[in-house]
Amino acid sequence: MKIKAHSIVLVASLLGLYSCGNASDTPLSTPTSGNTNISVDESYQPIIESQVNTFEGIYERADIDAAYKPEGEVVKDLLNDSTRIAIISRELTADEVATIKQNQRIPRSTKIAIDAVALITNPNNPDSLLTLDEVKDIFSGRVKDWSELERSTGSGEITIVFDNNNSSTARYVRDSLTTDQKLPQNTFAANSHQALIDYVAQNENALGVIGVNWISDLDDTTAVSFLNRIKVVGISEDPAPLTTGSFYQPYQAYIAQQAYPLRRNLYIISTEGRTGLGTGFASFLGGDQGQRMILKSGLVPATMPVRVIGLRNQ
Repeated sequence: MKIKAHSIVLVASLLGLYSCGNASDTPLSTPTSGNTNISVDESYQPIIESQVNTFEGIYERADIDAAYKPEGEVVKDLLNDSTRIAIISRELTADEVATIKQNQRIPRSTKIAIDAVALITNPNNPDSLLTLDEVKDIFSGRVKDWSELERSTGSGEITIVFDNNNSSTARYVRDSLTTDQKLPQNTFAANSHQALIDYVAQNENALGVIGVNWISDLDDTTAVSFLNRIKVVGISEDPAPLTTGSFYQPYQAYIAQQAYPLRRNLYIISTEGRTGLGTGFASFLGGDQGQRMILKSGLVPATMPVRVIGLRNQ
C-alpha cells in the first residue's frame, strides 16, 4: 500500500512539472504575464485603452480584459469580487472597504491622475462662460433658462445631458455641486459619450457633462472630432468676474494650477491577494511610462510635474 501511495504522489508531481514546463499552457499570473480582468469607469476609456494596449505590447504574455462601465457598476464588480482591479474617480467609502474586507480582501488605492469634468454646449449657444455659482444654480434647478443668467445673450430652456444616470460625472455633480440634492427634471441621460456629443451638437439649448478625457487628447481622432462639434465652457470661481481672463477651460495647465474648479482624482484600486498581473498593471500606470501617457492624454499625472510655460507679447 505504501509503494502504491508513493507511486501516485510521484506521478502527480511529474504531471505538475510537465504542466508548468509546457509553453502552450496558460501562464501563471505574475506582474507581467497571465490574464486578468479589470473594471474601468467608462469616462476613462480612451486613456485606459491606450495604457492596456501599450502594456500588452511590452509584455507579450500579458492579457488584460478591460470592461468599461458606469462608475456604479464598476464599484459593484469590486464589491462582489467579480474583478479585483477597478479604475474610478473616487476612493472607496468606509462601508465599501468593510464589505471587501468581509470577503477576506484588503483594498489598496493608488492615485494615478488628476482629472476634470467638462461642460459643453452647442457651437451656436452664445453662453460659453459661466461662474461656478451659475453652474451650481443650473444643476440645482434654480436656473432653468439661459436667459436667467446675468450675462446671458441667449434664451431657451436648458437641457442638462449626462452620459449615463449611474456615471461618475452625474455622481460628481450631485456630490460637489448640488450638495446631494436630486438633479432637476430637465436632466437626461444619453447612454453613451457619442450619443451625448450628438445631442449637444444638434440642440442649441443643451448643456452636456462629460469627462475631460474624451476631449483632451488632441492626437486622438475621436477627441478631435468631438471638439469640432461642440464648445467647451469656461468657468470662473469669481462670482462677479470683471474680465474674461478669470474664466478657465479644462486645459491641462489650468487643471494642474487648480484654476479650473471642476477637478477630480483618478484612482486604481486593487484587491489582489498576491502580486499578480493586476498589481503589475497598477505599477505600470503609476510608473514613468504610464504617467507619461497620462501627461500626453491631457490629464495631469499624479507623480510627474506638468511644465507650464508663460508666453509674453514682445
